[in-house]
Amino acid sequence: MRSILGPSLALVSLVALSGCVAPLMMGAAGTGAVVASQERSPGTAVDDQVIRSKINKLWLDYDSEMYSHLWLSVQEGRVLVAGKLEKPEQRLAAVRLAWQVEGVKEVANEIQIGERPGFGTYIKDSWILTQIRSTLTFEPEVSSMNISLECVDGVVYVMGVARDQQELKDVISISRGIDGVKRVVSFVRVKDATPAANRAPQAPAEQPVAPPPDRAVERAPLQ
Repeated sequence: MRSILGPSLALVSLVALSGCVAPLMMGAAGTGAVVASQERSPGTAVDDQVIRSKINKLWLDYDSEMYSHLWLSVQEGRVLVAGKLEKPEQRLAAVRLAWQVEGVKEVANEIQIGERPGFGTYIKDSWILTQIRSTLTFEPEVSSMNISLECVDGVVYVMGVARDQQELKDVISISRGIDGVKRVVSFVRVKDATPAANRAPQAPAEQPVAPPPDRAVERAPLQ
């Protein structure tokens, strides 16, 4: 998700909103050092960034609202798209364009349709992300640099690579524990599980693509 904010909100932009446009582990500088410590190989991480850039360009050329209002994460050729658009045809087009990029193995469509949340909701989502990231950063059993996060109207989306099942459980538990989180949707791959490259690729589809069972997706609302 991307947003243009006025000067009076510069501090909020720097602290809370910067994560909306990029994965937790990725910044404008220092990318090489981070990639070296990720669970995926440096070559795979670079390929993912190329895929991400190409999809963003296709969205921008097709419809600026896609580029402005959708969040995109790419891990090992697996693409997760989340956000909110006003028209169903925009959602279908966004997924179709993502499939056009070479190297894409899977597209998880978590785009919601409806009127986009107001500024207050956006700030609340940003606060939720800040709290989750802060907690993950200081959690010794979690390698937060391997996790990407987004929050859309209280729904937290998590993608990345976990070292084991316990780390995945910790990430989901921490995310669920933040005030204001309605539910957590996880597309995290456990490192010891079968890599996406070794599974049969899924055919492109214009309907939401459901992740395989090993993605540990939690879709039930929190009690």
